Amino acid sequence: MIPGGGQPNMQQLLQQAQKMQQDLAEAQEELGRTEVDGQAGGGLVRATVTGSGELRSLVIDPKAVDPEDTETLADLVVAAVQAANENAQTLQREKLGPLTQGLGGGGGIPGLPF
Repeated sequence: MIPGGGQPNMQQLLQQAQKMQQDLAEAQEELGRTEVDGQAGGGLVRATVTGSGELRSLVIDPKAVDPEDTETLADLVVAAVQAANENAQTLQREKLGPLTQGLGGGGGIPGLPF
């Protein structure tokens, strides 16, 4: 039997795991700094969230405000925030997907949305 047998040794595996962990932490940090937008009602309501899904701002065009119909405004707000969060999830897949595939594929890391 050949020493090592063509398989990486434990030190190499540990170094690779530490690098992946560092890369993942850096990508998550970048996601927390990156902002993405979502909108509803043709831009009447705009939401901005971080790449990790934290709501940062909400802009409501005065044209969307009808005191007699607050339900529509509420629906627009929800839709804008959902659109922003969908964009954040897309960004997460782009940034973290390649890193998590090395750890067993998507869904393999607790706390990540995919």
